[in-house]
This record gives sequence, structure tokens and C-alpha cells, in this order.
Amino acid sequence: MSALIPAIVMAGSRPGPDPLLTGSGVSTKALLPIAGRPMLVHVVRALRASPRVGPITVLAQNSAELAAEPGLAGISGLHFRDSGAGISSSLAAALPAGDDPLLVTTADNVLLTPTMIAAFLAGAEDSDVAVAMVEKDVLLARYPESKRTWLKFRGGWWSGANMFRLRGRRVLPLLDFWGRIERDRKKGLKIIAAFGPWLLIGALLRLFTIQQGIARAGMRFGLKARVVPMSEGEACIDADKPVDIELIEKIMAARQAAASA
Repeated sequence: MSALIPAIVMAGSRPGPDPLLTGSGVSTKALLPIAGRPMLVHVVRALRASPRVGPITVLAQNSAELAAEPGLAGISGLHFRDSGAGISSSLAAALPAGDDPLLVTTADNVLLTPTMIAAFLAGAEDSDVAVAMVEKDVLLARYPESKRTWLKFRGGWWSGANMFRLRGRRVLPLLDFWGRIERDRKKGLKIIAAFGPWLLIGALLRLFTIQQGIARAGMRFGLKARVVPMSEGEACIDADKPVDIELIEKIMAARQAAASA
């Protein structure tokens, strides 16, 4: 049996107003209710239900506000920690002292399930950095209305699924690099170009698959990097826009109906 992996939930707010919060009565996205519960509650409960996950730390600029959420009361192994302004710097500060692995997800990953967690961690074994992703055809086969940001590589178009496995402090150089480009996180080609001209050219000409591209990007930092393809399209549907929330609530209602049948 593998050792339990600690998890971090990135639950901070980005600079500037968030249109999702307009008229909601809440001050931060992590507390925005979806299907009757704040986003963060859905994510934490999914992590806690996973037999693979150990202690859970929620990172946010005002973690005390999140800790006061009644839906999180009594959940074992749950901790709260104030973060900085940036995702990468906040995550770097929260890394364990050695090279033990860490699972990272986000507060808007509200469709997360223990099954997804298990599939991701199984595929991420023996890597320094692993990224969960969904291929376009997998998502659109079930949810053709869903709009995501796609990275185009040979053999498919891919979207991130908001789960990462990091091998402790050995990933610090990568996080430092990410801190300099994270403002372009929704601009696929800008991110690829930041890793160097050969990776950009390879992506533009579809010379390699996304697995090969991520592996090459990791090599720049001396890291074994891996993409873990997720078989469930829901893994990449996060709550970024009102239309996303509508779809998420439909999926959750269908899950509840199936569980009650």
C-alpha cells in the first residue's frame, strides 16, 4: 500500500474583480456556492474521501475566512495557511522539506472524485512532475457544449485538469520559472514558447505528442515530467465562467440521481 500523499488546495483570489462573484454575496471564489455547497467544500470532501490522500492544506490570502466555513467543520486532517499573491510563490513556500510527493489541486475543481484522484496518482508514479490532462475528443464526446483552452500537439488537443503531483523541493526551479509566466496561463503558445524555440517549433509543426513535449520541458529543469491522460471528461471542467457552473450543476444532479437509483 502506497503511503498517503498530502494535498494542497489552491483557494486564493486573483487580482482584480471576479465577474462570478457579482451579486453572489460572497467575497472569494472558493466560497461561491455550487449545487448548494461552496466550491471549496466539494473539493475538500472529495480529497478526504480518497483513501490515497493524507493531510489537506488549503492555501488562500485570507485562510481564516475559509476555515470559518461551516461545511468544512469536523473534517479530519484539514489545515489552513495564508498564501502570497502568486500561485507559484505560494506553492513553493508550502512544499515539504524533502522530496516526498505532494498532490495539488484547485478550489474550483468541483467535479473532482476519489476515482479521478486514484487514476491520476497511479499514472503519476515515479515522476517528479505530473500533470493531469484531458484530450479534446474525450471531453466533447460527452459534453460538446463545454469550452476549454486547448494545447495542440501531434495526436490530439489537450486541456489541463487542475491536478498536479510534485516531488517536493526538487521542483523549486520549475515553480520559479512558472512564477514568471503564470500571467499567460490561458495562452498555450506563449507558455510553450517560454520553454524555448525548439519546443515552440515542435508544437507548431506537431512534431511530437504532448507527452513528449512535457517530458522535454521537464528536462530543462532536470525533472522527469509526465502527462497523465484522464479518461473522464469531467476532470477538466472547472468553474471559470457562469456557463461552466451551469454544466457542473447538471453533472452533479445526474451523479446524485445515479447514486439514488
